[in-house]
Amino acid sequence: MRQDDRVTDRDPAAMRQHYRAEGLDESDLPAHPMDQFTHWFEQAARAADDGVVYEPNAMVVSTADADGRPSSRTVLMKRYDAQGFVFYTNYDSRKARDLAANPHVSVLFPWHAMARQVIVTGTARRTGRDETTAYFRTRPHGSQLGAWASAQSSVIRSRTELETAYADLSARYPEGEQVPVPPHWGGFRVEPRTIEFWQGRHNRLHDRLRYVAAPDGTWHVERLSP
Repeated sequence: MRQDDRVTDRDPAAMRQHYRAEGLDESDLPAHPMDQFTHWFEQAARAADDGVVYEPNAMVVSTADADGRPSSRTVLMKRYDAQGFVFYTNYDSRKARDLAANPHVSVLFPWHAMARQVIVTGTARRTGRDETTAYFRTRPHGSQLGAWASAQSSVIRSRTELETAYADLSARYPEGEQVPVPPHWGGFRVEPRTIEFWQGRHNRLHDRLRYVAAPDGTWHVERLSP
């Protein structure tokens, strides 16, 4: 790439949006953060139905390895409950290797179109095999094959190598035939320690309300300066 090819007339510093005036007040929050998450997630899902938000269950998962080197990627949340947020992955992937060495994790739901974010910190634990198997059976046939075909995060020679592996699996397990659950594939549940609800406001005076878990299992809310 030539030096001139990297020049743009767009100035990132001049790109700004004036966020909505609707605020978030402590008095509006339920006692448990998952109840507040459900409220916002349902609103994001309805916005997705209207074409405003894309994949409201997409979340950015940030991990760090044993030496503290961070990495981030977007995954899809497949379940949430009072115990946390669940996603699935290859256990040989970079994220899974990071979590094996360092279970501390950060999760971000970036609902930009609604000027909202949900930021979670906590620890990630593997789900049980029964839970993993039950979810795997709900995946489309092609996605089940993909879990076998992809050695996630490993270096491959070309796309052809990946597609050949998938074709071989398609021949072995045609549509309608049960695909076994890969032993190297499964879920993680992010058990939250803090959950922050971020609402964009005018003049960058955003509302940031963070639930913090107490040792007795209750939660308290604190307001953060934007």
